[in-house]
Amino acid sequence: MTANTDRERIKLIIILAIPAVIENFFQTVLGFVDTYFVSKIGLAAVSAVGVTNAILAIYFALFMAIGVAANVRIANFLGANLPEKARHISQQSIVLSIVFGLFTGVLTVLFAEPFLRLMGIDDDVLELGALYFRIVGIPSIFMSMMFVLSAILRGAGDTKSPMYVSIIINVVNAILDYVLIFGFLFIPEMGIVGVAMATVFSRLVGSILLIFYINRTKVLTFRKDYWKPDKDHLMELTTLGAPAAGERLLMRAGQIVYFGFVVALGTNAFAAHQIAGNVEVFSYMIGYGFATVATILVGQQIGAGRYDEAKHYVKLLTYLSFGSMAILGVLLFFLGDWAGSFFTEDEAVIKDIGTALKISGVFQPFLAVLLILTGAFQGANNTKFPMYLTAVGMWAVRTLLVYVLAIMLEWGLDGVWIAIGIDIALRAVVLFVQFMRGKWMALERVPEPETNCHPQTNKENMSACANNY
Repeated sequence: MTANTDRERIKLIIILAIPAVIENFFQTVLGFVDTYFVSKIGLAAVSAVGVTNAILAIYFALFMAIGVAANVRIANFLGANLPEKARHISQQSIVLSIVFGLFTGVLTVLFAEPFLRLMGIDDDVLELGALYFRIVGIPSIFMSMMFVLSAILRGAGDTKSPMYVSIIINVVNAILDYVLIFGFLFIPEMGIVGVAMATVFSRLVGSILLIFYINRTKVLTFRKDYWKPDKDHLMELTTLGAPAAGERLLMRAGQIVYFGFVVALGTNAFAAHQIAGNVEVFSYMIGYGFATVATILVGQQIGAGRYDEAKHYVKLLTYLSFGSMAILGVLLFFLGDWAGSFFTEDEAVIKDIGTALKISGVFQPFLAVLLILTGAFQGANNTKFPMYLTAVGMWAVRTLLVYVLAIMLEWGLDGVWIAIGIDIALRAVVLFVQFMRGKWMALERVPEPETNCHPQTNKENMSACANNY
């Protein structure tokens, strides 16, 4: 993808970003709808789902890391005009996603309750959480595949198909949430079990649809011989994805620790924290949408050897995201209490939600910079620096400050959200300084085309391989 003027570049960014933002919006709606329906069951159920999702976020870290690696390498290869390499590595990433999905499913079977007990939750929350965790976590292969399949399409510059899938599964999930939670006609009321079943079925539908979209694209159509595990490509994905996984694992592990501090504030405080998080995440949709575009465009420009163009795109994306999220920050600041009233009638909880969202609103511009530059670093094959920075930010800043402000100084939930904001701001500043110093790319030589054509392929496949180059 090339553009000669800023106007053309911005037009390209918007074309790619709008579907990504819409997809993120509907993914956010998915969590919002779940939280809304779960809140009608009770605050203990909200806490159970929240605590479980904090642990599932560790699974997400592994799946997202594979997706990041696939996204970046596919963008690199297509930018370098090596479509067959992109096709091969996309299928190898699916193989890897299946392996990790099965592995995390087994972990859930064996350790669902022990994992939840680490959070220090009450027995009534533990019982609900364990039930929800097993239903959602055992078939985590569908989570894994959705992350990776969506990333494959984005790496090829297709942000529309994941958007369509996101819309469809949201409709499916919302309908099933209502029917399975509260019962309908001959279907009995299932409560939190219904929430879990709706989530799993929605992910199954999403995986099937994403496979359909990938297989109908000319450049990524599946080839039978590419399903065989390939040591070089699997190592390539692992090497690039490992720091991304490390970053997310460090983030989630720290999150579990400071979630424990929030739990210590009481069930109502934790429920308020979860609800505020589900409202705040609406602000992420634009930032993540632009961050997705940053990874795609930076990956393609670097694959094509246009490094200055890659940097220029990052600057434009940062400006656009900064302005957009600043506006959303204002909305969070002034409408937080109103949003919280949708989930509960408890005045104290509503007040906590509103205060948390006011604090979040102040830090939204910093979050914009953090998201865009993280996506840009990853698109530039530099997944290590964000990992190191996350380790310091999460453990030396966020988790420590949550304990000091929320527990020691007894600022409660206010202290938690101030600590989160400070961590975001500091990491955003560090990434910005590194970017301006030119310390953000990890350039690698793109493999030669012929390494992608195996000696054992038949004559017809060899011919097709040559034509694709």
